[in-house]
Amino acid sequence: MTSDERRTDERMTEVHLSARQIRVLAHPLRIRLLGELRLQGPATATRLAEALDTNTGATSYHLRQLADAGLVVEEDRPGSGRQRWWRALHELSSWQRSDYEGDADAAAAVDWLESYQLNLMVQRVEAWRLIAPGETQEWRDVSGLGDYALTLAPEQLHALQSELEELIERHRARALADPRPGARQVMLFYGAMPWVGEVK
Repeated sequence: MTSDERRTDERMTEVHLSARQIRVLAHPLRIRLLGELRLQGPATATRLAEALDTNTGATSYHLRQLADAGLVVEEDRPGSGRQRWWRALHELSSWQRSDYEGDADAAAAVDWLESYQLNLMVQRVEAWRLIAPGETQEWRDVSGLGDYALTLAPEQLHALQSELEELIERHRARALADPRPGARQVMLFYGAMPWVGEVK
């Protein structure tokens, strides 16, 4: 189901990726397939292939890999004939580097996923920036980027991240409980890491 179809009293489902799951997910098509299922809801391999501009054979193969890792599942749909429908099992993925110490492949998968996330964020922000002049002033005024410099210990940063997640969850639930005209899917990015000096 899409986020709009969720009951407002449900929290977003999350998977803390195992070493096997993170290795499976660190693949260009697999992560795009999972993202499409999370954002748009259940779909067939054919529809996913069209949406992602790839072929159905590759899509089907990589959906099976994601299913074997417990990230997607085949969904029974009466009357769908031979079409196989797939859905994401979770709405969020999380990981911590320390979970994969001693597993060089899983550590490399973390590096790949974090690089992918960063590039995706840049692409999505740039895509908005290019079309923003044609958008309403209302949307232009509430969209943008910002950064803050804070002096925190690791446990304080962890507390801040937890509070931000709770805040985001409250706003998600409120928006579902009170749908407004003109509401759109919004991508919210945030990152937190120690300052290491100017990039040279």
